Amino acid sequence: MTTESNEFPPEKPLEAPNTRLIKAGIATISDMETLRECVAYENAHKNRTQILRRLKWKAEELREDDE
Repeated sequence: MTTESNEFPPEKPLEAPNTRLIKAGIATISDMETLRECVAYENAHKNRTQILRRLKWKAEELREDDE
């Protein structure tokens, strides 16, 4: 993963202490590469259905923005 100094690795937004902070972290994802890394991290570590669903919605949003 190539991150710039101002970006967080995928575990940072997904390891927040409450779901509101996790939702906020997901909202800040701006590209599919980062989103894929977050999905992979979530699948490997927590596998929370609610979080994976939000990541799916974010992917749909990013795809719509690309159109």
